[in-house]
Amino acid sequence: MTISVRALAVILAVAFAISAPAFQNATGWGLTAAEFAQSGNATLRAAGYAFSIWGLLYLGFVIYAAYQALPRNASNATLKTLAWPSTLAIAGCGAWILAAAVDARWPSVAIIVLSAAVLTFGLLRAGRGKSPRPVEWLLVWWPLGLLAGWLTIASAVNILTVVTAEGLLRPSQAPLAAAAGLVVVLAVSLGVLRASGLIPYAAAVAWGLVAVWVAERGDQPLIAALALGCAVVLGLFAAWMVRPSAGRR
Repeated sequence: MTISVRALAVILAVAFAISAPAFQNATGWGLTAAEFAQSGNATLRAAGYAFSIWGLLYLGFVIYAAYQALPRNASNATLKTLAWPSTLAIAGCGAWILAAAVDARWPSVAIIVLSAAVLTFGLLRAGRGKSPRPVEWLLVWWPLGLLAGWLTIASAVNILTVVTAEGLLRPSQAPLAAAAGLVVVLAVSLGVLRASGLIPYAAAVAWGLVAVWVAERGDQPLIAALALGCAVVLGLFAAWMVRPSAGRR
C-alpha cells in the first residue's frame, strides 16, 4: 500500500505534536506551559482544568490522521483541502511546546496565531457549500473544529500573557486589555460559527471562556462575568444555528 505525501505529512505532524510534550514530560526539559504562563498571567488566565482538553485533542489527531490515510480517501476533495492547513496547525501545537520551553515569547505568539488562522480558514474553505457524511463529520470536522476553536481562545490568552510578561501593559490597562481580548474572541467565534455552522469550534471556545470565568471570578469579577457572558452568547448562537430550520450541518 502506498501513502500520499499529504497523508504522510498529517501523520508526521501528529507524531510531532504528541511527542513534543511527551519528551518534555519525560526529560523535564525547559519550561512547562504553566511555568511559561506564570510570568504574564496577571491580565487574563484560564483555570488549569481547561487544558485537559488536550487529551481529547490528541485522540482526535490520531483518529483524523488514521482516517485521512485510508486508501479509499485518497481522492477525497475535503481531505485534500484540509491536509496542509491541518498539518501546519497540528505541527504548530508541538512547535508551541518547544517555543514555550525556551521562553521564546513572541515566537510562541506567531506559532499559535498562525496555526489558528490557517486551520480556521482551511475549515471554512473546505466546508463551503458541502454537507459531510456523518463519519466524516465525526472523524474529521469534530477533531479539527475543536482544535481550531481551542487555538482561537488560546491565541488571545497567549497574546495577553506575552504582552504582560514583556511589560507592555501597565496594571491599570490590564482590565481593558483583557476585556478587549474576550470581545475579539467572541466576535471572531461568532463570525466563524455563522459562516461554517461548526459546532465543535464553538464548543472549544466556550470551554475556554468558562475556564477564564472560573480562574478570574475571585480576582477580576468583572472580567470573569464578561467571559461567562461571552460563553453564554456563543452557546445561544450555536443552539440557534443548529435549529431544524437553519438548514446547516
